[in-house]
Amino acid sequence: MATASDVEGGELLDRLRAQGVARLGIAGEPPFGYIDKNGKLTGEEPKLAEVIFKRLGVDRVQPVPTEFGSLIPGLNSQQFDVVAAGMYVNPERCEQVIFSDPDYQMLDAFIVAKGNPKGLHNYQDVVAKKARFSTGTGYADIQYAVEAGYKRSDILIVPDQVAGLNAVEAGRADVFAGTAIACRLVAENSRKVEVTKPFAPLVGGEPHVDGGAFAFRPTETKLRDAFNVELHKLKKSGELARILRSFGFTEAEMTDLTAKELCGGGAG
Repeated sequence: MATASDVEGGELLDRLRAQGVARLGIAGEPPFGYIDKNGKLTGEEPKLAEVIFKRLGVDRVQPVPTEFGSLIPGLNSQQFDVVAAGMYVNPERCEQVIFSDPDYQMLDAFIVAKGNPKGLHNYQDVVAKKARFSTGTGYADIQYAVEAGYKRSDILIVPDQVAGLNAVEAGRADVFAGTAIACRLVAENSRKVEVTKPFAPLVGGEPHVDGGAFAFRPTETKLRDAFNVELHKLKKSGELARILRSFGFTEAEMTDLTAKELCGGGAG
């Protein structure tokens, strides 16, 4: 029997059409992909995936929750068919998976104690003021802090932004770094913290804007390419912006970035 690696571009799309369901790896991170208080799958990535897969002839999507740091290993061990978790496209990840073009772009922000007593507005401030720094498992923010001069072994790694919020509220960390929109959402009902103004981290000394996208196994170029075609149609029609807006995204988060440029010009 032919396997995905034997078929040019993979045969997953055909299999998903036959099964009528695509399994989505999510990481419980609002607003990207999570299970709401009623036990229902929601978030901008699952909603967008549902729309695109229907256009591709796959009737429904099914969540497979996991930790963010387990998404790529889970994808490559076939626990699910696509990562739908708002994952940033970067060269390191592009060596392990292939990405659709980004459906959004994002700046970073910090969750800090009310009044921002240490005056933390970027990664350089964290290093200069010897702040206790926290971020999520597998987050790009780890590398941004290290690039700014923070010692990797001193970073408090927590499972997600809720745990990060708790660490700052409890005084175990001075700052938690994450995407601007996720920090904003998780901290909106806290009286003990605030969220800093969004900023672009420095990469190689230059401000860097991240783009989040869907990830596929490297053999499944046929599915990724078909997914991209429908994604670009949604961008052009304005439907993508409407879907994202319902999850708190703004015009500033719309993007024309491509996976290829975020992968460093290589395959993506």
